[in-house]
Amino acid sequence: MATLNKFRKILKVLGPGLITGASDDDPSGIATYSQAGAQSGMRNLWLAVFTLPLMAAIQGMCARIGIVTSEGLTVSLKRHYPRPVLYLMLLFSLPAITLNIGADLQGMGAVAHMIFPQVPAVLFTVVITIVLMYTIIKFPYQKIAAVLKWLCVSLLLYLIVPFLVHQDWRSVLIHTIRPTITFDKSSMAIVVAMLGTTISPYLFFWQATMEAEDMKHGKGKIIVDKLILTDMRKDVNAGMILSCMVMFFMTLTAGSVLFPAGIRQIDTIEQAAKALEPLAGRLTYLLFATGVMGTGFLAIPVLAGSQSYMLAETFGWEEGLDKTFTQAKPFYISIIVSLVIGVSLDALGISPVKALLYTAILYGLTAPVLIAIILHIGNNKKIMGAYTNSLLSNVLGVITLLIMTAAAVGLLYTM
Repeated sequence: MATLNKFRKILKVLGPGLITGASDDDPSGIATYSQAGAQSGMRNLWLAVFTLPLMAAIQGMCARIGIVTSEGLTVSLKRHYPRPVLYLMLLFSLPAITLNIGADLQGMGAVAHMIFPQVPAVLFTVVITIVLMYTIIKFPYQKIAAVLKWLCVSLLLYLIVPFLVHQDWRSVLIHTIRPTITFDKSSMAIVVAMLGTTISPYLFFWQATMEAEDMKHGKGKIIVDKLILTDMRKDVNAGMILSCMVMFFMTLTAGSVLFPAGIRQIDTIEQAAKALEPLAGRLTYLLFATGVMGTGFLAIPVLAGSQSYMLAETFGWEEGLDKTFTQAKPFYISIIVSLVIGVSLDALGISPVKALLYTAILYGLTAPVLIAIILHIGNNKKIMGAYTNSLLSNVLGVITLLIMTAAAVGLLYTM
């Protein structure tokens, strides 16, 4: 009974941070990790360990901003910074998010088709889109969040896959603790894509907004105290650890299975699944495919929701996943539009999956600007009061800023 109560307390603490971290490993992210492993073997494993404290620091700042201000990050940008900064973020973020949604929907449809080949992939994609649309509009955020928490379990499937094939664990350890960087165009593109996939601007906005939502509706408290901030840090750290574990194990799977087999190019999530089946067996393939479906259902509401919150906070619309459709029509219409555009991209002759790597690179190029702003907000006493950044947060935040900037400059230089 004591163990059960302890488990319930842990589950109660977990919320926006866990969902944010888990949604970071969506089907498009898995495609990026698969490409990293297929192209470079195990050389990029160290990135999963290296990015963990950086992700936790930045997402922790965004969470604290949302808790202290009870507002989304877009509102803080709108109130305290020049409008061109906000519009620039929207200009870069919205097309990337829409492409991301489209790629995830197509990936889920393709994987479902591989499991049930008698049903066309496009039909699966349309049905999945309708189900997501209905769920997001019909149910309030608290119910959606409760389901999203359990969908995080699907990520554990990716942690099983590498243990189903032979591994040289000594080599795994070496590549985990020893950074390996090659300064050529393709290698730099992969590094920036992996950083952009894990340290993504849309997650900054989602984290702050969901913490603000929790303060208003979920936790029943308005006054910020140390307990709330402690719970927030546990939640964010748990989410980032889960995210980096999936990043590590998916890169390991591709690096230990696809790379030795001479498979160097993975453009789609279904390519990764198909390549795994003959090399690693049917069970590995099914676990991988099931994980894709679970993470897609987890990530797409986050992607569509973050985009709609950004638009609503920019233009002053009534917002909130806790509101009904009639109470927040523009907010929900923007979600519908993003899903419809996403599912229509392939029919329009646009391949969002092929653009995913460039989307991740775009995130990597734009993230430094937003990280700099987040650092500034986090240290602004007029906004944060007594809850400004700690020394450790600032040190990690500055390191993140420098690393993301250096990676972006390195990519531009090699291009």
